[in-house]
Amino acid sequence: MADRLAALMEHFPVAANVFNAGALCGINTLESDGDHGQLHLVRSGTVEVRYGRSSLLIERPSLLLFPRPLTHRFVTDAERGADMVCANLSFDGGATNPMASALPDAICLPLEDISGAEPVLALLFEEAFAQRCGRVALVERLFEVVMIQILRQLMESGEVKGGMLSGLSHPRLRNALVAMHEAPAKEWTLEELAAAAGMSRSVFATTFRATVGITPGQYLQGWRVRMAQKALRRGRPLKVIAAEVGYGSEAALSRAFKAQSGQSPREWKNHLPMAPLPFGPTPPKGKSS
Repeated sequence: MADRLAALMEHFPVAANVFNAGALCGINTLESDGDHGQLHLVRSGTVEVRYGRSSLLIERPSLLLFPRPLTHRFVTDAERGADMVCANLSFDGGATNPMASALPDAICLPLEDISGAEPVLALLFEEAFAQRCGRVALVERLFEVVMIQILRQLMESGEVKGGMLSGLSHPRLRNALVAMHEAPAKEWTLEELAAAAGMSRSVFATTFRATVGITPGQYLQGWRVRMAQKALRRGRPLKVIAAEVGYGSEAALSRAFKAQSGQSPREWKNHLPMAPLPFGPTPPKGKSS
C-alpha cells in the first residue's frame, strides 16, 4: 500500500516550538500572530476553549489543534488551573501548505482515542514537566510525531469530509493522489490516474469529484502550484521550477499559477515577507486577566 503521508511530510513538513509546559490558571488569551498554528495537550483539569463564535469544554485529557492562525481563549479554574503543554506549529509553505489548508479550523480529540499515541504522549509529558538536558528539543520532536499520528488518525477514521484528506482516506482514490504527489511533473492522463486507483475512467472521475470536491486535473494543478510556491520561497528560478512541476514553459506555469492563486508568480513572490521566520518562532504573547 502506498504511504499516503510520505510525500506530504517530505515536501511540506511541520515543526513545533514549545512555549508552555505547566499550569494555566484563570483566563488566558492567545492572539493569532498571522503565521502559526498551535497544538495544545491537556494533561489534566477542565478547560473551556473559546474561538470566534465557537466554544468547547474539555473535561478529560485531550488534544486541541488549531492548524491555522486563530485567536483563542482558555478559561480554567483560577486556583487549580489545568496542566497543559502548548506549541506553535510552523507548516512549511504557510497558508499554501496542503495539510494546514485541508484541516478544519479546530480539532479536539481525547488523548485515549488517538491510536498508538499513548507511549509518545507519556514520554512527552514526562519530559515537558522535567528539567532534563535537551528536554525542549525532545518535546518539540515528539510534538511533530503527534502531528503525524493526528493526520493518520483523521485519514484512517474518515472523519474529514471533502478535500485532500478525504481523498487520502478513500481506499482507492488515495493511490491516485499519492501518484500525483510523488510525480507532479508527469503528464498524467485521466486513464492513468484511474488505473492507479484501480477504477474505470468514468467511475474514477465521478468518485474523485464527489469525494475531493474538485476534478483530478484541478487537484493536480493545485499540487503543482503549491510545489512551485515552495520552490519560489527558496529562490529557485521560474524556468527551472516550470520543468520540475510539469509545465513546458514559464508562461504555462504562470497561467496555471494565476488561475490557482489569482496572482502571477512575480506578484505572489513580491508579497512574501522580506525576512521570513525560521522554524522555532517567538511564541505569541498570552493575555491574562
